[in-house]
This record gives sequence, structure tokens and C-alpha cells, in this order.
Amino acid sequence: MKRRDFIKGSLAISVIAGQDFSWAGSENAPSILLEAAQFQTKGGWVLDQQFMDQMGSAFLLAHGLGNPVADAVATVKFPETGTYKLWVRTRDWVAPWKTPDIPKTKRAEGTPGIFKVLIDGEEVKTTFGNCNSEWHWQEGGTVEIKNKEAEISLHDLTGFEGRCAGVFLTKDISMTPPDGGEELQRFRRKWHGYSERPEEAGWFDLVVVGGGMAGLGAAVSAAREGLKVALIQDRPVVAGNNSSEVRVWLHGSKSSEYSDILGSVLKEFEQKQRQHQGGKNTGNIYEDENKLAVLKREKTLSVFLSYRMNRVETDGRKITAIIAEHIETGRRLSFKGQTFADCTGDGCVGYSAGADYEMTVNDKDGHMGRSNLWYTIEHSAEQEFPRCPWALQLDEKPFPGRKDYPSNSYKSRRGLKGLGVWYWESGFNHDPFEKSEYIRDWNFRAMYGAWDTLKNVDKLHKNRALGWAAYISGKRESRRLMGDIILTKKDVIDYKWYDDVLVPTGWKIDVHVPDKAYDKGLEGDAFISKALFTDYSIPYYLPYRCLYSRTIDNLFMAGRNISVTHEALGTVRVMRTCCLMGEVVGRAASLCRKYNAAPREVYHRHLKELLELNGYAKEIKHLKEN
Repeated sequence: MKRRDFIKGSLAISVIAGQDFSWAGSENAPSILLEAAQFQTKGGWVLDQQFMDQMGSAFLLAHGLGNPVADAVATVKFPETGTYKLWVRTRDWVAPWKTPDIPKTKRAEGTPGIFKVLIDGEEVKTTFGNCNSEWHWQEGGTVEIKNKEAEISLHDLTGFEGRCAGVFLTKDISMTPPDGGEELQRFRRKWHGYSERPEEAGWFDLVVVGGGMAGLGAAVSAAREGLKVALIQDRPVVAGNNSSEVRVWLHGSKSSEYSDILGSVLKEFEQKQRQHQGGKNTGNIYEDENKLAVLKREKTLSVFLSYRMNRVETDGRKITAIIAEHIETGRRLSFKGQTFADCTGDGCVGYSAGADYEMTVNDKDGHMGRSNLWYTIEHSAEQEFPRCPWALQLDEKPFPGRKDYPSNSYKSRRGLKGLGVWYWESGFNHDPFEKSEYIRDWNFRAMYGAWDTLKNVDKLHKNRALGWAAYISGKRESRRLMGDIILTKKDVIDYKWYDDVLVPTGWKIDVHVPDKAYDKGLEGDAFISKALFTDYSIPYYLPYRCLYSRTIDNLFMAGRNISVTHEALGTVRVMRTCCLMGEVVGRAASLCRKYNAAPREVYHRHLKELLELNGYAKEIKHLKEN
């Protein structure tokens, strides 16, 4: 199954056409707005949408691991030839670590993410990506357009994460395009000719936002109960952390020992092969196409890939619609429905709707961080790698995989098997939203700094090179939406019993904190973690009342944003458990439709039927007796 079969509203034209365009008092001038996603040939650049909520759009990333990537190319039609002013939306991604207040141990030198713009093969003099820590329109001077149909290219110079969100050319020499916020969004919509009001996608019994394992469980289980379901996912693949883009294994219980129904959907998404830690964690193992095929077989399930939810409409305590924007075209759709499921992991739907939530940020060790996994590969010839003064300077620091790794530390972290795995993690003490790009880029700086040190200081691995690195972060913790029960660590350890327990756990309480052995000089910005495990009698069964909002009447939750404390999250956050939560939510949504009920009413009035739908033959109290 090809990716294009699943993308709705994707860019179908081969030539981007210009128009006469005016903005905020400027003259009506011939102009071209070429957004990153509109480059018909991406070359080696990848499309990154993770930070749209902060900076306004998706952007192209030159993710070459130190090797300049192939050009991104677009063919455009100008309204007329002549002199145009050039603007490129970009940033110097290491500039946040260049300010005078940054300590030497965190400081960056140089500009790794630089690139050129070519017009019909002719290089514009300005080099882009070398100024300003914030996203902005960098001025590129004036250029002469000699042909109405022209080719615009982005030419990467380094392979070290250069980024471009768009190119704007206008004959209005005095005009400056807007930098961000709602003004930028209006600018983009005006250019594309989109209405201020999104298009109607339809009405659904259940709208699921987030196509990770929790979202897959919710969407498929609801569809199999006969519901009309929309699944909104902001990437071109599904399964989130368990996709080829992030590459994290499934953990947790596969099913309930008391049910032959719960876990039936999860079973269809289990991949056949597993590569152990330290091996080459290749993308094919994750079977992205098979997961998409499971979804496509459901006749009442509509899948909206590459759509990012960025607004929620409410009426009192109810959600009425989800607004989502296509990360490539900018097209916006409105999804209306009876019930909604927040499976985003970040609690984005609930937060936007005004739901109660909690988030652990600047506690003692903060919240759990995020990882961008990576590995190296062996070649038959020597592989050079440049010094990286803009990366973390680790020449005199220990880290997993280095020869002076502490002798009393985990043996599994020594040598090549200690590189790029789960404990390469950062972001513990930063706001996971406002500092989102910062956290991901810190992971990049740690990876490049470590490989620079191993290759150029320690003189190791002469025939090895970086082979793969995730540019989509694998997240562990952010917002947790509050339900009628907030599950605690004590509940789990004491095996506190509720009458609506449904979802079995299958993982110890596992909370990550910065590993103090490696954060000297990097306090507040650790990049290596350790896991704090707490044993309990596995499995514990999660109550249904953790899976719906206490303040938004028609909102379900499934995944790592459910109603638990920071510590209890340590056991429920693994992906098999999340998928089982999704299965329960999908079946609960069918009772909402059947009885025109809210999620809370399912507990108060239809709990026995919910248990039966999930395969529990008798009253749930018999689990405790066993």
C-alpha cells in the first residue's frame, strides 16, 4: 500500500503558480509563496511538523547526519519576470546556545545548518540559516527572474540539520512577510486561497486524534462496533513511537488473563520481528504498511494522515468540532462528532478544550524526557567525520559508549551498544511544548558531540559512520488529563481495587530521571537518563474512570495522557497498555452512541455492558478474588 493512497487533500499540482498579492498595506504585487511542503522533489530533506504549534508550519530539515543532502526542488510559475525581493523563513538552530549567559560547557560555536537557494541553477549570494535563534524571514536581497517558469532549489551545505519553512518572492520591495502567530496563519491562508472557515470533513460517532498505538486501538475497536470513526494523525505513517520513524518496541501486557476479547485489536498490530538493543534497529521491522492495512480494512473508519489538530471548538462542557491542518498543503478540515478521544500523548485536545490537566515540569527531577534514537554502521573503508564545535563538547566527559565509561556502571552501556538507545534522553527540566524544538535539538547536539569525540578524540571506529537517527522525538511525558479517578503510585503498589478495572498493566513502575554521573556542567540539560524501577504485583488493572475527562463531558483519553500521577505514569505509559486503553475507549464510545450517553454515564449506568463488551464474563470483582 502506497503512502499516497492514505493522504487526503495532498498536493496534486506539479507547478506552484504565483499571483498578484498584497498584505497589510503593501501594494498588489506579483509574488510567490513556496512553502516547504510544496517542493515537489524533497531530495534528501525531510518534512518536520512537530513544532507547528509553536512556529506555525511544517518545515524541511536537512537531516543528513553530516553528509549534505540532495536538493529540494520546486517548479514555479511567476506572474511576470523582473526583479523580486527574496525572503526565506529559517533560523540558526544552535543560536540558543550562543548567548553570553550560556556556560562554556553548553556553548555552541559556528553555524551547522546552512544552505543556499538556487533559481534556475544560479546560486543566490546570501547563505541562509546562519542568523537569529528564532524562526524568522531572513532577507536574501533582490534576484532577477528571467523566465516565467523557473526552478527553485534548496541546496544544503553541511548535512547538519539546516531548516527551511518557506520561500517568498515579491515585487513589492518594501514588504516584509509576517513572522508568526495568527498573522502568519492568515497570510498563509490568503495565499493558498483557503477560507477562514475550515472545510467540513463530516460528522462522526467518534473522532480519534492521534495515530499512536492508543489511537489505533480506539479507532479500530470503535469501527468494529459499527461506529463511524475518524482517525486524525499528523504524520504519513501510524503507530507513533512504534513506527519506523521513532522505532521503540512494544511493552506491557498483550491481553487480559480474564478476557478473550481485550487485546484482540492489539494482536493485529504486533510486528513479527524484534531487533534487540545494540543491533541495527531498521525501519522495516516496524511494518508500517501492515498497520495501515489493518486500518484500511475497516469500512466505517476514515483515516486522515498528515493532518495536525490545532484547534478545538466547544459549547460549554462539550467539544463540538476538531480543526486539523494538513501539514503539506495547509488545507484545514473540521471534524464534528458525538464523542472525541485524545490519543495525542500530549493531551492536546483536552488542553485546547479547557480540560483539567496536570504536568510535572520543574519538580526535583522534572518530567520524563524524550529520545531521538540513533545507531552507527560499519563500512568497508575508513569514514571521516568533521569536528563539531557547535555540538556538545564531550572531549573530557564520560558518556555511554566511551572507553572511560565508569567501571561500576551498567555493562550494557559499554562500547557501541551504549550509543543512541533509550537512555539518550533529555528535556527533563524544560517545558515540553515551549521548548520542544530546543529539546529535540539538544538530542542532536549530544549525538553529534559524542560521535565527534569517539571519531576525532578517541580515534575509534574508523570504518563506522552514523547510520540512522530519528528526527521525530519519542516522548514519554507531558500533560496528563484529569478524570474521575487520578491513579497514584500508592494505588498500584497497594493494589487498590475499583469496580471498573479493565486494562491490565504489564510493566514495572519505571520513571526516568537525569543520570547525575553525566550531567556535571550540563545541569538542567542532562542528556543521559537512568530508570528508577518500583516493583509491584503485575498486572494491576486500570479503572475505566481514568479514561475520560472530569470537566469535558464527551472527551475520552487513551495513552500516556490519561488520568494518573507522574509516578503512576511509569507503569501505564508503555504502548501495549496504551493500545488496550484505546480498545476500551472504542467500545465505550459505542455505548455512548447506543444510549446517547456521555463517557461518565457509561460508568454509572452501563458498566456491566462495558465489561461484557471487553470480554469480562462476570462482575469485575471476581478478578480480585483470584
